[in-house]
Amino acid sequence: MPTDHTYREILTANQFGRKMGESFYWGCTTRTVQESKLFPVSAYIAGSYLNAFYRYPELLRRVIERTSPEEIGDRARQAGIPINTILTYVVQQFYAGGRQIMLDMGMLRPSDVLDDVLLVYDFVERVLTSFHRNHGHVIPQDANMKNAVHSAQQTERFEAEAIGVTPGDRLHAAFSKFMPAVSTYGFLSHCECRLSFFNHGPYKTEGGHQMLVRDAINLAENDLPWLDGIAAEIPYNNLTAAVIMKDTDFNIVDDFGSFEASPSYDNDNIVALGLYTSDLLSDGYIPVHMDSPEALAELLEDLAERFQRATGELWQLMAGWTRTQMLEAGLLVYSGVGREFAHIAGIYEQDDWWQVDDQVRRFYPLLNDEYGNAIVGELVGYLSLSTQQLSPHHVERFNGGRGEMWTPIPYSVLVDDDWTATVGDMSTGGSDLPPKTGLWQTTQGKLTLEELNRRAREFKPTGWDLRHYDDDTFRKAHPDDRRPFEAIGAMVESGA
Repeated sequence: MPTDHTYREILTANQFGRKMGESFYWGCTTRTVQESKLFPVSAYIAGSYLNAFYRYPELLRRVIERTSPEEIGDRARQAGIPINTILTYVVQQFYAGGRQIMLDMGMLRPSDVLDDVLLVYDFVERVLTSFHRNHGHVIPQDANMKNAVHSAQQTERFEAEAIGVTPGDRLHAAFSKFMPAVSTYGFLSHCECRLSFFNHGPYKTEGGHQMLVRDAINLAENDLPWLDGIAAEIPYNNLTAAVIMKDTDFNIVDDFGSFEASPSYDNDNIVALGLYTSDLLSDGYIPVHMDSPEALAELLEDLAERFQRATGELWQLMAGWTRTQMLEAGLLVYSGVGREFAHIAGIYEQDDWWQVDDQVRRFYPLLNDEYGNAIVGELVGYLSLSTQQLSPHHVERFNGGRGEMWTPIPYSVLVDDDWTATVGDMSTGGSDLPPKTGLWQTTQGKLTLEELNRRAREFKPTGWDLRHYDDDTFRKAHPDDRRPFEAIGAMVESGA
């Protein structure tokens, strides 16, 4: 019996999957070192892909029942909540990775779990398209590696509020110390992966300068259970630094949130900066201690010390973990990237995102370092798995080989090929990690999960009803209309 899905649905999914696979290959082979002396990174990556395969379909269906993918993308762009390009982008990549491993093991056919594949691909594409509405593309690679998601109104606000600095002054020195402290802390707290830090832009500013917007997320007590207590003195869960630089061209700001600049990034070229916090309960970006250069410098100095202390405590904690705990921690950080969708919908449950599915735990004997390195290397580095190979005449976009990362859906399911709809409901799960016991740090204080979910369901940004005025085309046609500024939740003197 043919599937009820349409030819267009499968065409769209296969095109999206090919584009995403090409982008992921480029990122994995040019931007990432998947190795650690502490965590079994390759093994936990492989495990995370399998966990995504078994859990994402049901979890995303629950989100869709409460809110649309487009609303999530709009909220993320407008309110500054910690959803960015990479956290959304890798939901599809990790799910597809689990599917590909199952295909290569012979446990799945390309025509299986058809409903699941179409749902995950469609969900991610819709969130990214909405999030990148002002950008006009789905992923940065579509735009020659540019990732400018904000409207002119928002970037004008960042520029107008930025505080000037010069090399050697207190604020410049404090920021130069703060950035490595927060990035080191985020890298370790996320089990030595890049998911805690993201850059987007560039944006042109006055004087021919460029602005890079830099996000650090999951800093305080939050979903990560091992931050309970250790991060109790971190007052902000998410921080955004808007950094304006002279004599610097950010020629690459990619799908992974990393960048290249010409000449190389140099702190001495920073001319102005601002610092903000935000989350799913904030009404846009909230300035943090930006009343004066001295106030901001004092905060950055204090935060740098707090992050350094917390990093030391994390090292001591994680050094006592078993290999299984390290495997599960990294696995769950990776496969948990989509949990912010559930937070926005107000349906987040800790066990949904912080347990390893029992169907994945049966693979633990395979997930040693040797197998982890081999499967991840072949899957996303060499494109050498047998299921990835196409015709001998095929030429892959970046490496010229015959392999493509993600196997498409066969069109024969529209006629008479056998197919299955879904992997089914999630199984039970578990973890050797200590459970989450603390509260959640938000812009409205520390909250229980019940209260956080309730407020998320009730929250509506003040500019939400004006979000369709928040674009450059409307503003150009209506230069005196204030609604574009009201849509971002803050007025900008330069644009009023």
